[in-house]
Amino acid sequence: MADNERENKVQAAETEDIGRLLAVRREKLAALQEAGKDPFVITKYAVSHHSTDARSEYEALEKKLIGDRPEVNTDGMSEEDARAAKKADYEEKRAIMDASAIRVTIAGRMMSKRVMGKASFCNIKDREGNIQVYVARDGIGEEPYADFKKYDIGDILGIEGYVFRTMMGEISIHAEKVTLLTKSLQILPEKYHGLTNTDMRYRQRYVDLIMNDDARDTFIKRSRIISTIRRFLDGQGFMEVETPMLVSNAGGAAARPFETHFNALDEDLKLRISLELYLKRLIVGGLERVYEIGRVFRNEGLDTRHNPEFTLMELYQAYTDYYGMMDLTENMFRHVAQEVLGTTTFKYGDIELDFGKPFERITMIDAVKKYAGVDFDQVADDDEARKLAKEHHIEIEAHHKKGDILNLFFEEYCEEKLVQPTFVMDHPVEISPLTKRKPDKPGYVERFELFINGWEMCNAYSELNDPIDQRERFKAQDALAAAGDEEANHTDEDFLNALEIGMPPTGGIGYGIDRLTMLLTNSPAIRDVLLFPTMKSLN
Repeated sequence: MADNERENKVQAAETEDIGRLLAVRREKLAALQEAGKDPFVITKYAVSHHSTDARSEYEALEKKLIGDRPEVNTDGMSEEDARAAKKADYEEKRAIMDASAIRVTIAGRMMSKRVMGKASFCNIKDREGNIQVYVARDGIGEEPYADFKKYDIGDILGIEGYVFRTMMGEISIHAEKVTLLTKSLQILPEKYHGLTNTDMRYRQRYVDLIMNDDARDTFIKRSRIISTIRRFLDGQGFMEVETPMLVSNAGGAAARPFETHFNALDEDLKLRISLELYLKRLIVGGLERVYEIGRVFRNEGLDTRHNPEFTLMELYQAYTDYYGMMDLTENMFRHVAQEVLGTTTFKYGDIELDFGKPFERITMIDAVKKYAGVDFDQVADDDEARKLAKEHHIEIEAHHKKGDILNLFFEEYCEEKLVQPTFVMDHPVEISPLTKRKPDKPGYVERFELFINGWEMCNAYSELNDPIDQRERFKAQDALAAAGDEEANHTDEDFLNALEIGMPPTGGIGYGIDRLTMLLTNSPAIRDVLLFPTMKSLN
């Protein structure tokens, strides 16, 4: 028999087996409904404890009532006598604890079950973790116990009872009532292998969260990262705001936007690619310190560090510059690591990252000089830069100028070398259309990017507040767009009007929450830190 024919037969048999098991689950549901025990009519269940609460309360009471009482000494006893002595010691401690029993009501998904005649054990998983439950016929009644034995892995149960420690030492719940809250009609992946198909993990994140504790921990940390950032910025006097997602002019970054049509106005709109231009309008309005954490959308490729929709944090602060933004960024990243991980030194893969030390600062020109051996301060003009690019086998396009080519050298030779947190400062004006020029070096701007692990993590400026200069830079961007650059900015007349009203000297920062989460959770791909990443349709 050919290998593929044999494999097809195995798959067909497995499919048939699964079909039978699924049919059995529906039959069980039908039987429950016929007996007036339909779990889907239950509308609420009063939970008093989660698994960790039950465990920690019991441990605290145990310490109070029993303290550091040593284990029974069985030296010199026969095996039978030692066993009897340990049992007597256990029963004595159990009696002390049961007299002050902690009564609990928990709810969660049944992840395993061991039926042993008149008594069984199951494992219940809730939001906080797992806890073992002891279910006995004498404890819950004969009919409920018969029902319990028919429950399936994946069913959601409510458990009423009291907390105790088994003779094996495991803190558990002694069930006095078991309620079937939801009947699972699908089959969970096998316990010890979990959901191993990566594509299926992303498509069925709800199953991944059930089976994969690491995935659950990643998203708990992601939530803590965002809440920590909010608390940090609120403590610095920043105000959280919300700005439009549907815009007529998607500006503030070099990216191709998604386009849509608004039927009510019969007008084409775009999904925002950045938060910048609206947040700056609020600085003009006098709010002085504003931030937003929100989704942005860029119509570009998918890879381990890019998803077309992602979460961006942008902030703007009046009366400061990019040096103030460097200090704020360094303090923020250090604070988030300490709060979420409990340390400022942690590993990403095999690399140990240290957020506790002062972040390095280097100009883009000095970085290229250090890692590529080319000094762009000595490059006279665009033609000489193009010649250098050709000599170093760096591909350029017809519209690239000296500043663009400097950035290409940086990307080719420097980025991957910047492992520990490093601020790369003073970018060429050609790649920074919204940034204030350096007074002593007008071909460059007061901008920095933070690199960690060879990744760009953060982009920040001394913001351009000269409306005349800004109009000229928009014109240059319009020319690039006319030449076919789909990522170029377009002139935004309302934003220019805001700048003409007057924007104070301002510093701004933008960084992706997803990449920061990847670093702090040691996740290899951006899809691992997005609950529902963008996936190609299966249809």
